[in-house]
Amino acid sequence: MDGIESYWIWVILGLSLAALEMLVPGVYLIWLALAALSVAVLSFVSGPPLALEIISFVSLSLIFAFSAKRWLRDRPIVSSDPLLNNRAGRLVGETALVTQAIESGTGRVKVGDSEWTARGEDAEAGTRVRITGNRGTDLLVEPIELLRDES
Repeated sequence: MDGIESYWIWVILGLSLAALEMLVPGVYLIWLALAALSVAVLSFVSGPPLALEIISFVSLSLIFAFSAKRWLRDRPIVSSDPLLNNRAGRLVGETALVTQAIESGTGRVKVGDSEWTARGEDAEAGTRVRITGNRGTDLLVEPIELLRDES
């Protein structure tokens, strides 16, 4: 190319992709950025023709992306709070108050300051229930047997 060396174009492309990686959710562009920077080094060291640089960029992008996918599959990132984005799942074990009677297996319960659709055994409004699980946004509940003073 005339005027500017091809390795500078690859460096600019690589740094631009790395900057975009910070703005775009997910981990996709970093592998393209690493491939572009690798081609910049290759271009600086040996100066191959443009067609070979493009083939190297595509090949390295695929190699980096699939290697990262395999590496992350074998070593998954373990979260300290796996239910962070599962609000209904976080409610398992809590008690709730039936606000709309559970009839034919469906009703509404109040947990904290919000109401949820509940599925479970029939229960009258005002009954306390325990959340045992969730199916989508529906809470699975069971009645709580309160201790009664038999004196």
